[in-house]
Amino acid sequence: MNEENLRKIQAITEAALLAAGRPMSLDQLRDLFDESERPARQVMEHVMVLLDSACEGRGFELKKVASGYRLQIREAYAPWVGRLFEEKPQRYSRALLETLALIAYRQPITRSEIEDIRGVTVSSNIIRTLQEREWVRVVGHRDVPGRPAMYATSRQFLDYFNLQGLDQLPPLSDIRDLDEIGREIEKNMQAEIQFEAATAADEASEVAEGFSEPAEGSAETDPDKTLH
Repeated sequence: MNEENLRKIQAITEAALLAAGRPMSLDQLRDLFDESERPARQVMEHVMVLLDSACEGRGFELKKVASGYRLQIREAYAPWVGRLFEEKPQRYSRALLETLALIAYRQPITRSEIEDIRGVTVSSNIIRTLQEREWVRVVGHRDVPGRPAMYATSRQFLDYFNLQGLDQLPPLSDIRDLDEIGREIEKNMQAEIQFEAATAADEASEVAEGFSEPAEGSAETDPDKTLH
């Protein structure tokens, strides 16, 4: 494929990622083209390398997450761009953050297992909030009396925290206790909220310029729903 066609595909890809406002996979990007001109997957992979290089020295970057690729504000510039928005970042309770941490590190895990570790009851509102944010989902039921639901993190959880997979979570050996896990998640969460707000501002600016270990135990689980 000649250089002119590569530049065209790169420009279309950049425009699509700016307009989408969400991660897009290589196949989703390829589907934007008519079948007769659809680039091969290897070509799209090369285009992503070119686009990544084109972002060097700019205020935004190409980021690969679990669901695909997205363009987002670089972390170094989030404090300035964040001042464009009056809305305060939403803060979550320590109980919610600890619950999310346990699900992330011990998945799949049941509510009662979370309560056993934390030593307190898990509010239904916490589970509801995590599900409404689409950070956790039910992936099966523990094969014990009552068949309690088992929770695991979702692809949206990975996308939100700029992760491609669960193996990118900080090793438990590097974290001293549950409270420290909660603080780490909260720090990443506040930074990502700034990213989301700043990305919206950056997209508008570009358009104006002409451009945007599983838990042990018997369980019945859908393997396609549990992320590894």
